Amino acid sequence: MSLAVQIRQHGGPEELHIVDVPVGEPGPGEIRIRHHAIGLNFIDVYHRTGLYPLNMPATIGMEGAGVIEAVGEGVTHLKVGDRAAYASNPPGAYCEVRVMPAKCVCKLPDAISFETGAAMMLKGLTAQYLLKKTRPVEGLQPGDHVLFHAAAGGVGLIACQWAKALGLQLIGTAGSDAKCQLALANGAAHAINYQQEDFAARVKEITGGKGVKVVYDSVGKDTWDKSLECLRPFGLMASFGNASGPVAPFAPGSLGAKGSLYVTRQTLFTHIATREATQAMADDLFAVVASGQVKIHIDQRYPLAEVQQAHRDLEARKTTGCTILTL
Repeated sequence: MSLAVQIRQHGGPEELHIVDVPVGEPGPGEIRIRHHAIGLNFIDVYHRTGLYPLNMPATIGMEGAGVIEAVGEGVTHLKVGDRAAYASNPPGAYCEVRVMPAKCVCKLPDAISFETGAAMMLKGLTAQYLLKKTRPVEGLQPGDHVLFHAAAGGVGLIACQWAKALGLQLIGTAGSDAKCQLALANGAAHAINYQQEDFAARVKEITGGKGVKVVYDSVGKDTWDKSLECLRPFGLMASFGNASGPVAPFAPGSLGAKGSLYVTRQTLFTHIATREATQAMADDLFAVVASGQVKIHIDQRYPLAEVQQAHRDLEARKTTGCTILTL
């Protein structure tokens, strides 16, 4: 048996219940992992509320790190006793022990702790595909400006550091002066408090009226329209989340009027659809973390039993950096 966080219906944090669940043996292509730490992400809120519906009852959570307890037939890249970490479908990380597909589970280098592994996989792999794969048609070169919303969050702080390592001028937005200072301390070239400034006007000022080549946006509804104003001709609007709610329908013709813009809606799970792609992305992430160019900031820790409060704080924008659930 394993303790797990289960929801029986979509709703608020009060729907998160600690229960005992049975854990079996891994089948072909599966492993059983005993968690040492679990990552908290905004996608967990989407699963809880039903924005991304799940069949009930459901265990949520997409990210964790621990030790492999058993390996199913056909799994060759992991063995019993290996330290491992993952960001993976299906949801179910909020638990002590689980059986899950092995293809997105990666051996965790000895130099990286379980807590860091649990905190960085989903957010770090997201930053990797955004900066390395989700690029404007004209490409990105050192010195180019990019706009990154929620720059003091888990993905944002990793992206600030990684963008600096790539030579990019990252303009970050955040909702307080303290969060702006955090983004700057982690490599952002500029930070804008969107509560006090018109971020579109400030971006134009920073870029000498040209705009940025790409906007990376996990906020959604509240930032969408002004983000389009920040783009230079042929720029890319890269949406990868809906923290403020989903973007309303818009007329494609408006993209032409604003400078023949491109729009994409990205999700990590397309990028890690194969074992090979997952490992290549993870190797890139492990290397940049091991080098010290990217440091993983775990700013909040909650015992698994306090998962309701963790969700409340995440939704209230009280968190910065990465958050983990401890066991």
